[in-house]
Amino acid sequence: KNPIYSFKLLGTKVGDYFSFSITRPSTNTIIFNSKTGLVFSDQYIQIATDLASKYIYGIGEHVGNLSLDINWNTISLFSRDQSPEGNYNVYGVHPFYLSMEPDGNAHGFFLLNSNAMDFVLQPTPALTIRTIGGILDMYFFLGPSPAQVVQQYTELIGRPYFPPYWALGYHLCRWGYRSANNTREVVERMRDMLIPQDTQWNDIDYMHDYLDFTVDEEQFGELAELVDDLHENGQHYVMIVDPGISSDQPSGSYPPYDEGIEKDIFIKNSTGSNLIGKVWPGNVTFPDFINDTTHEWWAEMIRNFYDEIPFDGLWIDMNEPSDFYDGSILGCPDDPLETPLYIPLHISERGEVLRVKTICMTAWQSQYRHYNVHSLYGHNEAIATLNALEDVLGTRTLVLSRSTFAGSGRYAGHWLGDNQSKWPDLARSIPGILDFSLFGVPLVGVDICGFSGNTTEELCARWQQLGAFYPFSRNHNEYNANAQDPTVWSSQTVTAIRDSLNIRYSLLPYLYTLFYLAHTNGETVARPLFMQFPKDNQTWTIETQFMWGDGLLISPVLTKGSRSVKAYLPKGERWYDFNMVSSLLWSCVQ
Repeated sequence: KNPIYSFKLLGTKVGDYFSFSITRPSTNTIIFNSKTGLVFSDQYIQIATDLASKYIYGIGEHVGNLSLDINWNTISLFSRDQSPEGNYNVYGVHPFYLSMEPDGNAHGFFLLNSNAMDFVLQPTPALTIRTIGGILDMYFFLGPSPAQVVQQYTELIGRPYFPPYWALGYHLCRWGYRSANNTREVVERMRDMLIPQDTQWNDIDYMHDYLDFTVDEEQFGELAELVDDLHENGQHYVMIVDPGISSDQPSGSYPPYDEGIEKDIFIKNSTGSNLIGKVWPGNVTFPDFINDTTHEWWAEMIRNFYDEIPFDGLWIDMNEPSDFYDGSILGCPDDPLETPLYIPLHISERGEVLRVKTICMTAWQSQYRHYNVHSLYGHNEAIATLNALEDVLGTRTLVLSRSTFAGSGRYAGHWLGDNQSKWPDLARSIPGILDFSLFGVPLVGVDICGFSGNTTEELCARWQQLGAFYPFSRNHNEYNANAQDPTVWSSQTVTAIRDSLNIRYSLLPYLYTLFYLAHTNGETVARPLFMQFPKDNQTWTIETQFMWGDGLLISPVLTKGSRSVKAYLPKGERWYDFNMVSSLLWSCVQ
């Protein structure tokens, strides 16, 4: 009685086009309708559907608006070491969308497929999905509220992991501290200026010759003492590791490689030899994280390194996986897996093939070709890293991963990668964070003040104010850029940053509760306004404001020179100014 959906199968006779439809009987709304048929061939699968409305969200990881453009907009999914700009496919893959229906109901769709693919949005409104491998393993989520859609989705892929309380505080990092002493000086300035900071990070410059699980004894010889000092002051420490393991070191001198060779845990090329790529330390091999033995080796490396540097969490980067060669040092064979007839649009339009900036598609990961499991690499590394850390530390910890896949929120948080110190990147950070809330990765943030280039004082101040409300709040920038930590600015800006962070810290019990609800019930932490007010269609395209849970609305300054914002307050609610504690009736307010 009263089913929430109706399923109709068409094309059951020989010679007919195969198609099916799913509708919501209570409103006769189309959920999925493949009336244009199905194409299923070797290295090319296509299915298309009408959409319930033009309001569709998700399909990541990409850079763009929260409500997706449906005017012949192609979104390519294939994990890639690509800074977040333009229409490119970037670090992660999430073949999931949420669609708002005309009456305020919502539904979701998920394609469980790790091959390269295109989602082509059309103004009908309609959608065509093209993938170059795997199967059509499709899931539909009937809500009917958008919040319930996300809950149903995370029930399938796994609820987000519950981060420790300290992970929700303020984090500080940069590539280019250059020494343990310089890192310590920043920490001490933060303390002297009474700016809250829970965690200090270091990028790859702490390593000896960029080798994983090593320390540059000349510049970072006092790193262990710095970590001890952080712990004595109730603070924490996180450091970076990359998956590429140097293959250039003398035999017997570099245990991560020597023991990896002994355990045979590295990805193989098409001939069965270890595939050799290149990243920061030079020539490298890549651990095969599909292999259970690799997890054991990774855990051993982490445990041994922890005995030297007692870190509290790990940051896993370059795990698309990134390769400075296109394929390998030996190139890649002439094979249909390397050059399929169809290549996703935002790869092919650049005249590129799949192996650009990564390893050969013909490489072997256990019994799988890399062609089929490429976009799972960072996901599998996150699983291995969290399991190892929890075993070593005996408590909840923090893993931050650049590459993610559906379900990665069970094991790690994410930051949106190598953004730029520009005003448009500040504004774009909000839809990016809200996308990952839909994807079941609530612990998400952006490099505050921007990673690439030199920020300005005004931009950094505004970014710190917004960043105080990112679920994951970290300031980070690149090697040759000017310092941008809170202590380098004028007293007026320092006061503004301190005040915004103090607001965050006053709200940590609330934020921590939201993460608990995400972990137990699949609720969102940072959420778009339409998630909370789905019947108010004015909220469906708002991407300059967002909420923490159901109780806090954030409306930041996002443009240069602005001293006020125009904020939309959804209908039918009584709103209170957080600072003034005054009641405001619904309206558009200046």
